[in-house]
Amino acid sequence: MCVYSEHRSKTLDLECTCGAHRFIGYELLRRVGGLIMAREYIARDPRTGLPLNVKKTKHVDKTIVSETGPWVSISDADVLPLALGEIASVDTRYLDANHTHDRSAGVRALGRFSGRRIHDAHAALMIAFEQDEGDIRVAALQVLPEIAIRKSDELFDWLSVLLDDEDTAVQQAASRCLTLTSPVFPSAVETILGNELRSSQKTRSEAAWSGLYALCETWPEVVVNHVDTLLLEDDAKLRRKAAGLLRRVVQRGGSPVWDLISWSLNDIDVEVRRIAARTLPSLAKRESRIATVFAERAMVDEDSKVRLSGIKALQSIDTDHGRARELVVKGARSKDIQVRKACVELLPRLFGDDVLRTMAIDLLKTETDAKIIASLNEMMFDVSMDGTEAQKNAQLAPTPAVPAIDREVAEAQGKQVGLQPIRPSGQPDGEQPPKPADGAPPPEAPGEPGAYRAVSQDEMMGYTDEFEDEEPETDDEYF
Repeated sequence: MCVYSEHRSKTLDLECTCGAHRFIGYELLRRVGGLIMAREYIARDPRTGLPLNVKKTKHVDKTIVSETGPWVSISDADVLPLALGEIASVDTRYLDANHTHDRSAGVRALGRFSGRRIHDAHAALMIAFEQDEGDIRVAALQVLPEIAIRKSDELFDWLSVLLDDEDTAVQQAASRCLTLTSPVFPSAVETILGNELRSSQKTRSEAAWSGLYALCETWPEVVVNHVDTLLLEDDAKLRRKAAGLLRRVVQRGGSPVWDLISWSLNDIDVEVRRIAARTLPSLAKRESRIATVFAERAMVDEDSKVRLSGIKALQSIDTDHGRARELVVKGARSKDIQVRKACVELLPRLFGDDVLRTMAIDLLKTETDAKIIASLNEMMFDVSMDGTEAQKNAQLAPTPAVPAIDREVAEAQGKQVGLQPIRPSGQPDGEQPPKPADGAPPPEAPGEPGAYRAVSQDEMMGYTDEFEDEEPETDDEYF
């Protein structure tokens, strides 16, 4: 007989009282590892069985880290009364020291609540925003990111208001809060962040840009929207900072980033074009065809630094790309000496020896720079044709050694093999002739041997005997 238990959280707890076997719920199987098919696939080396080293996806932390301080020693029962001002102060002991906490400390401790009590903490925080004391508003802004994770109703409206507070400390706390919340709440702070990026106050603007930099890691598509609007500003400084963000989002921003790079390369400000051109080598590693189009545009720019960035992009592009070869050949005849030098250095990577030698001869007809001429002469030099005798011989394959048994046969017939003299009969290998005694006249030097002729294989094997040709020489004799 089977008895069905109550169904809860999509888990079927089925028990069978038949005594033969019992059904186990899905959750229990998952906890004990019974679902073998659900394990993560691991690529392994077929020879060793070890896991292959693959590039891991960078984990981006999108959480708010709670800060600690003396307020953590306040008991939960005293936090809300202290934050609402129902009690004036609370005495606690934290890190072997006595502390007296006022209302601002109680507001700062609201971040510990979760679940049902988060509603009370949220209401106490809203009241703290309206207080006249600046330290209470600062404490409320410090705890805002922690409470916004659980309940964010109307909190960012207050953040927008307190950014324009009369108290400088409150403004600084609001700017820091904006920096912390931008990577986690991009839609909630989109309008606020856009206004602060264009602020005339340096501290507020820098805090907003810090939040936008952090947003590149979590939500690059949101950064693309901000950069899109910033590139339309009349202020060149804003456009330069916006162009500097392109390198951070070029890998994950997709096709919208290509449009932003294209617009930046056409900007009237030369510094914006330089910053945009520096992103081309990174783009070339991911999208070689798009990078080739942008590199071609950069190579005809008026500024030399922009042109050099285009050349660097071509160095990162696959050498088999046909359009890239055409750009390098064209750049080798550029009027800019730096572009010519960079393109000439790329030629050996793109072409073989024969084609490279022909191109070097053609380029030498118009080249005037001494260093580039030296590089072209080096490309044109062919060791097998223009090298010395020693260099030519170095390119040849070594002569195969004579086998030991053939050497013994040749020496037995009194023939010399190679440049080594024939060993006397009965003298073992490696034994030196005896030295003359002291006072004895030195032995006479043997006569100079004649010219040495190498012994062929047929001569060593005895195939040099001449045989009489028995075939008739004329047709009459044959017939």
